[in-house]
Amino acid sequence: MKHTLFITGGAGYVGAMLCDQFAKRDDVEKIITLDKEEETDLTKNNPNKHKIIFIKTNTSDNNWEEEVKSYNPDVVIHTAWQIRHMYGNEKTEWKWNIDGSDKIFDFAFNNPSVKKLIHFSTVASYGAFPENTVDHFYKESEPFMVSEYLYSEEKRICEEHLEERYKKAKENNWNGQVFVVRPAAITGPRGRYDRIRFGLQSALSGSLKRGFVNNMVMVLTSYVPVTKNWLRQYLHEDDVTDIMALFSFNELEGNYEVFNISPPGDCVFGKDMAEAVGKKTLPIYPWMARLAFFFFWHATRGKIPTSPGSWRGYSYPIAVDGSKLTKQYGYVYKFPSKEAFAKNEGRYRVSL
Repeated sequence: MKHTLFITGGAGYVGAMLCDQFAKRDDVEKIITLDKEEETDLTKNNPNKHKIIFIKTNTSDNNWEEEVKSYNPDVVIHTAWQIRHMYGNEKTEWKWNIDGSDKIFDFAFNNPSVKKLIHFSTVASYGAFPENTVDHFYKESEPFMVSEYLYSEEKRICEEHLEERYKKAKENNWNGQVFVVRPAAITGPRGRYDRIRFGLQSALSGSLKRGFVNNMVMVLTSYVPVTKNWLRQYLHEDDVTDIMALFSFNELEGNYEVFNISPPGDCVFGKDMAEAVGKKTLPIYPWMARLAFFFFWHATRGKIPTSPGSWRGYSYPIAVDGSKLTKQYGYVYKFPSKEAFAKNEGRYRVSL
């Protein structure tokens, strides 16, 4: 069967990789992708560009449904998201993220050609709280918690909207499948060496694109400030594309399936992060992180992305159990967290 995919966020980190990898497949006829940002070289100069149709628009706009519908996509993958909190412009952020996602869900459930809908959520919505421990690994059956951190809160609400719409679609005899993925922090050579991205790993490694604000951040992270229980789990970008291929191109059991996607094995703690980027640790308390995040958020009007509530993620652990994917569908992760974080390996390996 030849597949036609509709991928949102095609200029983003994950979306562009999905377009790039899936365009190579013989069983993919066409990829329609949209993004509010300009098309990246990964799709613009792709050797299989004839398969990729890029639409520059926002998911919350009203100018894309008919065009996408005309291609009869059978798989919808929703990766588009305004991740960085928009300082003083939360209404626009809500429109893009929540209203835009609702439009994608409605498109999938109202078009008979769509057989699968895959939605990217996050592990952050389990909530970073003082009572969390490094020994507790959240399972998919545990509820998301209300949070002051807008990113995790919007993702929580988005999942609620998806589940509500799915139930109504089932009542109206929609017989497709929904897969919700809650990834750990995604990284790999492409993410690590893309200097435009403003992420934790880029800041710690000193690979941010040069500029006044980024230079300030790199000075501030000349040491790696760590709280006692701070940890991260990292998911390699190759695992992300392979898991999406598993869902998109295989006949799988299930109707509405939710998966944490995070490799088994040790988490990455503050000392591990510091060691990986060749820096020393600076022990701090959560209240110190909270004060620093508050100051830099308002002093730079959000240019340094230390938005309200985000300090919790650098103070309290959120560890998840990603084994359900292996138990249910046999997927074996290719990279442990520490290798995903530190090693230059995979499809987008960079020649240094």
